[in-house]
Amino acid sequence: MADHPPLDPVDALIVVDVQTAFVSGPDAVPGAAVLLDRITELLAKARSAGAVVVHLQNDGPPGADDEPGTPGWKLYLPTKPGPREHILRKPHDDGFDSTDLGPILVAAAVRSVAICGLMSEMCVQATARTALDRGYHVVLPYDAHATYNIPAIPNATPAIPAHLVSRVAAYSLGDTPNTTTPTTSITFTGS
Repeated sequence: MADHPPLDPVDALIVVDVQTAFVSGPDAVPGAAVLLDRITELLAKARSAGAVVVHLQNDGPPGADDEPGTPGWKLYLPTKPGPREHILRKPHDDGFDSTDLGPILVAAAVRSVAICGLMSEMCVQATARTALDRGYHVVLPYDAHATYNIPAIPNATPAIPAHLVSRVAAYSLGDTPNTTTPTTSITFTGS
């Protein structure tokens, strides 16, 4: 694609909170079907290349849609746990906080990560920010993360569409991560 120069292959894919409550049924994020297609494409490419894949699964509080053990908490896409594919439960927005994500990436000599999933302005952004702070090259494909619309505040601000929230969340990470590349331009390598 002429508009998207080729990128160096990425060492690892981090799939953030692609849980049933957020991507299926009437309460799914806007554009959930397209999001799932993009993440499925990233997973296929990462697995085919032998890249590290880490699925993060949020443990929501009691009563939340992603409360552990509830149907909405389950990971939506099939996983293939093994030496190069991991599932990590996380208690906080940041996928590095109180999980083995850091040690997994270090043990595999990962230098670059592609991050996708939910929610753009929360767990995706928090995980990407820590990856940047730890010196990883971060690719955040613009078409592989999503969130919900932000509701209007009566007499103050209009509703903000989800796609704009996602774009602002990526933009707020600064100019170090690659946030303007589509899923189709991303390739992986086994590190």
